[in-house]
Amino acid sequence: MLARRFLWVVAGLTMLVVAAALVYRLFGAELMRFAMVPSAAFEGGPPPAPTAYADKRLWIARPDMRDSPGLWMPTGVQRQGTPVASLFFIHPTSYLQTSRWNAPLDDRESQWRAKLFVQSQASVFNGVADVWAPKYRQATFGAFLTTKAEAGKALDFAYRDVAAAYDQFLRQVPKGRPIILAGHSQGSLHLMRLLAERVAGRPEAKRVVAAYVIGWPVSIPADLPSLGLPACERREQAGCVVSWQSFAEPADPKQVTDVYDESSGRTGISRAGSPMLCTNPLTGAPGGEAPASANLGTLVPNEALTEGSLKSPGVPARCDVRGFLLIGEDAPDLGPYVLPGNNYHVYDYALFWANLRADAAARLKAFGDKK
Repeated sequence: MLARRFLWVVAGLTMLVVAAALVYRLFGAELMRFAMVPSAAFEGGPPPAPTAYADKRLWIARPDMRDSPGLWMPTGVQRQGTPVASLFFIHPTSYLQTSRWNAPLDDRESQWRAKLFVQSQASVFNGVADVWAPKYRQATFGAFLTTKAEAGKALDFAYRDVAAAYDQFLRQVPKGRPIILAGHSQGSLHLMRLLAERVAGRPEAKRVVAAYVIGWPVSIPADLPSLGLPACERREQAGCVVSWQSFAEPADPKQVTDVYDESSGRTGISRAGSPMLCTNPLTGAPGGEAPASANLGTLVPNEALTEGSLKSPGVPARCDVRGFLLIGEDAPDLGPYVLPGNNYHVYDYALFWANLRADAAARLKAFGDKK
């Protein structure tokens, strides 16, 4: 199962912890697996109550919270206009402990890190959408390093929280209001399942401006048909899926493709040899290439990852034949968390922060125009 074994993509988020990054770089996957896979039994538990997410304390960001991280902006950038859509954002992995398979909701370290992700990633949408980002009992990093049955149970357990939060989100946002769905890494894995099980074929699908499934592979023949939305073919299009995975050149995505090619998609067919959805964030269209001059601004964080400013122009981008997004050889220094193979997974949002912001605005306009 891809979700249990997709170490090389998901590891990027956990590399935000320097110690983990050093272990990975110096000693490889085997030692990382030994060090990070929980040995404890899977605990599980009952699903969240149907109205559990009516409690503000179960959200990292929502529009009625003071000092919501979803309102954050880079230095020198100002929000303009009033949001007319609502964003449901699923943050990536931020829990690194091995004492259990799923993060407790009161774990301070993982919640602090999750807040940083919401701040730097979900904020790209705050020009057009109110940001809703739930806490959830995410699967720990080690769940992605093993094929143990406990790992699959941990991911299923995490998804139950995401689904419950989404149901509450739908109850609380105004009826008929446009919806944007977005995630990164583990968050995008859960978003794919949410699209397939809770959006496709339902009335809410007509409200979706776009689904940003970033930092997780979407097989065009084996995954996309199950999501209920087509791939975005142009920036002036709504009701579609955006996805990419960033690599600098020379890129070596072998560890990604080896696992990907051995897995089956959400449709049940093999992903082997299939192309991955690659939306060029500089053009809003699949495939193709664009120069650095088309990049409106890359988010450059400070060392603490708590502040950031936009650097323009940013990197160029082109989709290769397999579906990886390549950003050239002269990649910016955004921090020490680049994975082997020149994998810029951690920076999927940051590299194209300003273009993503413009992309959401263009798709929202297209959504309004087609009504």
